[in-house]
Amino acid sequence: MLELLANQRCFGGEQRRYKHSSDTLQCDMVFSAFLPPQAERGPVPVVYYLSGLTCTDENMVAKGGAQRKAAELGLAIIAPDTSPRGEGVPDDPDGGWDFGLGAGFYLNATQPPWNQHYHMYDYVLNELPGLVSQELPIATGQTSIMGHSMGGHGALTIALKNPGRFRSVSAFSPIVAPSECPWGEKAFSHYLGSDRALWLEHDSCHLMRQSTHQLPMLVDQGDADNF
Repeated sequence: MLELLANQRCFGGEQRRYKHSSDTLQCDMVFSAFLPPQAERGPVPVVYYLSGLTCTDENMVAKGGAQRKAAELGLAIIAPDTSPRGEGVPDDPDGGWDFGLGAGFYLNATQPPWNQHYHMYDYVLNELPGLVSQELPIATGQTSIMGHSMGGHGALTIALKNPGRFRSVSAFSPIVAPSECPWGEKAFSHYLGSDRALWLEHDSCHLMRQSTHQLPMLVDQGDADNF
């Protein structure tokens, strides 16, 4: 059941924000949804946009400007939050910004205390699309996924692990080798444990080497990225 929190007219369509109770994450979650003007006449294709570290569902909505082009193309955009939230959801015990709240890394945690709530992989792949398809005019089978930074990592790994699920995948400045960089090492050791072999199932470079599925893919990495 979706609770509508906000709705504004935007490039002839509607920019909405919803809240719902998530069984997967065991907390309340918020997500943003842009519906183009074409959605008033029937179901439209959808792009799921995954944001990066420290972001919420509102970052791309407020700063990205994607609604103009989406309205021209007749695309819906669904932007989930980047982690579970709320009282009782554990955060980084050291108070860091690169782990815990706002940094779910789009995986299913197996280590306590994170394994109770941090199941962003299942949320993005299954629960959220199920809710969206029931409540909003979204065309089944016409789904793509994209993201930025940590969200690029999420988009690439989710698409590579689920051949045939998405029409395309795109990533801007993604974390593509998290098992070999400090951000990924910190997050994976907490969420998944110390076995690095398990980390590879969430590493885009490793998954790409194993993949036999041909999926339209765009990765854009600027040469001025200080990371």
